[in-house]
Amino acid sequence: MENTAFLHGKWICPAEFADLEPIDLFHKQLDKRKIELPLALQNRHFLMRGCLKLETKRGAYRIRITADDYYKLWINGRFVCQGPSQGYFFNYYWNEADITEYLTEGENEIVAELYYQGLINRAYNSGDRRVGLIAEVHGENGLCLATDETWECAAIRAYSITHAIGHKTTFAENFDSRIPRDPWQSCAVKETDHRFAPKPVKTLQVYTKKPISSQPLERGIFYDFGQELTAALRIRARGTDGARIRILCGEETDESAEKTRYQMRCGCHCEEWWTLANGECLLEQYDYRAFRYVTLIPDEGVEILSLEAMVRHWPFDDAYCTLETKDEVLQAVWQICKNGVKFGAQEVFVDCPMREKGQYAGDLTVTSAAHIVLTGDLSLFEKALENQMQSAFICKGLMAVTPGSLMQEIADYSLQFPILALRHFRYTGDRETLERCYETCLGIVEHFRGFEGEDGLLSGVWDKWNLVDWPQNLRDGYDFPLESVMPKDSPAHNVLNAFYIGCVLQTEEIAELLGKPCEKRGDALKKAFHRAFYHEETGLFTDCAESEHSSLHANVIPAFYGIHRPENAAAIRDHIMKKGLSCGVYMSYFLLKALCRMGFYEDAYRLIVNQSEHSWYNMVREGGTCCFEAWGKDQKWNTSLCHPWASAPISVLAEDILPRHPEYGRLVYKDGEGLRGLPRTPQAF
Repeated sequence: MENTAFLHGKWICPAEFADLEPIDLFHKQLDKRKIELPLALQNRHFLMRGCLKLETKRGAYRIRITADDYYKLWINGRFVCQGPSQGYFFNYYWNEADITEYLTEGENEIVAELYYQGLINRAYNSGDRRVGLIAEVHGENGLCLATDETWECAAIRAYSITHAIGHKTTFAENFDSRIPRDPWQSCAVKETDHRFAPKPVKTLQVYTKKPISSQPLERGIFYDFGQELTAALRIRARGTDGARIRILCGEETDESAEKTRYQMRCGCHCEEWWTLANGECLLEQYDYRAFRYVTLIPDEGVEILSLEAMVRHWPFDDAYCTLETKDEVLQAVWQICKNGVKFGAQEVFVDCPMREKGQYAGDLTVTSAAHIVLTGDLSLFEKALENQMQSAFICKGLMAVTPGSLMQEIADYSLQFPILALRHFRYTGDRETLERCYETCLGIVEHFRGFEGEDGLLSGVWDKWNLVDWPQNLRDGYDFPLESVMPKDSPAHNVLNAFYIGCVLQTEEIAELLGKPCEKRGDALKKAFHRAFYHEETGLFTDCAESEHSSLHANVIPAFYGIHRPENAAAIRDHIMKKGLSCGVYMSYFLLKALCRMGFYEDAYRLIVNQSEHSWYNMVREGGTCCFEAWGKDQKWNTSLCHPWASAPISVLAEDILPRHPEYGRLVYKDGEGLRGLPRTPQAF
């Protein structure tokens, strides 16, 4: 890929990193590889600065910028933007911003705080020893400034490492304001093997929010922001040299003296320490957390001057799409799902904005559908679609977390890629992208055909996790032994094969849309599926050929893809309604869509507004302001309270139910029309 993004800028880095050579992190999940992550290359912060001199300020000025792992940009002391979105080094993302308002005539100081995390996880594409920054400033007369040998660098050594939060996704930011930055030194210039994306991606929307209330404690102050946020904290305090403030964040309260449950239910230990210098000090946390409550516990004599959250998420206009309904339960369900999608859309569609901070392909199926409805913006979805296709260089069967340095593979998720391809085409009519998606679909099918038996059904898919649903206790008793690594001689089971046949059917559909010749195997696979799993007496599908058990999942996925016979739709519908939402919140997307595909819109609506323990309203009842990872706080051992994979009602209401049942409510769009091309048929995935 030709570098057209930065024609003049040079890749600059701290001198101590100049001799680092990149290492290859990419491999199949089960191909274990020992990768060293030196402590000296972890949690490193640097300031990089250049000077832009303007004799006269004329016209508009724009900056192009990116960094590995991450940057935050200030011009003349004012925050401008941050980024980039996570990306593979061979298609690395960059940002472009109008900086006219930040510039003055004379000297302008441009400062970026460069961050290299140095771990392998879902949150950053890190651990590969690629460190640095590149930027260019252009005005109406061309290039004004570019990163080169004249830029300076200074290490920030005020951060100390105690522990990483979540799945090693965020370092606890223990900051010592007494420790000054290092002296400014010349940056190193080096060749980089980054290849940059052909166009910029959007930057996050960043803004401040104050707590809605505060309460003095016996020791400290307790703050409530009124709802779950994704944010970093900005704190001002006054104290003496060496005095400390203990900073606790949480999604819930508890009965402790601190009141904030900082040992979070989701498994994150969100306790950090700030050490003050003499006088007034300012702390601006670098990385973000998901929280509603904060407790600050200062040493004696320390005065807390202010606290606010620096909220961040993908650009989101709350007024773009709203729901008008008389049903208070529906309105409450809509709002928690909307909030979950809003705060879960970072620079990728995150699984959980606290614990994983990564883009899982299965979560993407659900969350992207809701995000498009709520924003009318396909940009983040299109980036996610590209990320999925890019991961084929590791395995044609795709990776589960993209983009990322953490190698994880989930078979169910890979097989959902054609859903995304068709979704994009039905919104855009973009045949060129569909062509590229088709090649990826063929690669997926080719990979999984290696596990086909004589009848065409998959068995012994050992190289990727067979998920079915998550957590395990919400698999409705699925009668098949599921292990993280399946035995190579394990027999065929229902859900994985239903996803596989759906993938084949949708790949054939894409071929037909493109007018391409294609081997038609879908109907034969459907017949094999019926022979293996159909139960004549009940009219339902069983979990596997050796079982009499018909789980919810074993019938939902076949109905979602239309693998069932039309005459069996009523039996499947009755089965679903009898069991209710005895599945995970992720699977509820397929369940609601399956009901709508079979024409049972009223039943889908009833499940959306039901008030049982397995319901979205149960999340509301338990105090949720965003949709949860499970139906209730105690229904998973480490439930996060912001998990956008539970947002299925948004897209199902928009695409399927409300167009046919306006008596339930209506969507009101800011522009009066809504997103052009919004699917209106239950066949639109």
